[in-house]
Amino acid sequence: MPDLISGPAITEFFLDGFDHTAWRWETRRAYGVASETDDLHRFLRGEKAVPDVNRPWLVTMRELESQGKRVERVRVIDEPPTDYQRWLLEDVGDSIDAGEDIRYLPRSVADGLNVPMRDFWLFDSRLIGLFHFDEDRSLGMELTEDTGKVLRAGQIRDAAWHFARPASEYTARVRSPM
Repeated sequence: MPDLISGPAITEFFLDGFDHTAWRWETRRAYGVASETDDLHRFLRGEKAVPDVNRPWLVTMRELESQGKRVERVRVIDEPPTDYQRWLLEDVGDSIDAGEDIRYLPRSVADGLNVPMRDFWLFDSRLIGLFHFDEDRSLGMELTEDTGKVLRAGQIRDAAWHFARPASEYTARVRSPM
């Protein structure tokens, strides 16, 4: 297994791990993130979310935005969305308010692009962070400057970004029933 950074170390990496842009290809139907479990269960019970604008990720995103750095992502979404994806749709506003540009791409469109469905971050079009998973649980992110992998990630970014819809437009069309 390659060296992986995980959990809070990924958030910390964002503070000085890139100069201009970070772009995420997010393809999974669910993520087994322990810190999200309680919020997800409350959502599934129909309870209103209690925003935490001081979550470390959101604090980091605001800091990056103040430095003029861009953080973007495309989330592949099922039709209809999984419970986890519906929860993310309800929660996406906090991330956007913190400075992220998050867009959604229906899985049927993503499948038509004939690109790998493997999660990664692309940093400054020179460094890729490839995620490793054990089922839905992230084991961490492997950083590599492998030219072929970085080039492929840039191609995926360009294709996905072209067809993805801004989160605000997507959430207006696909509202989670509560």
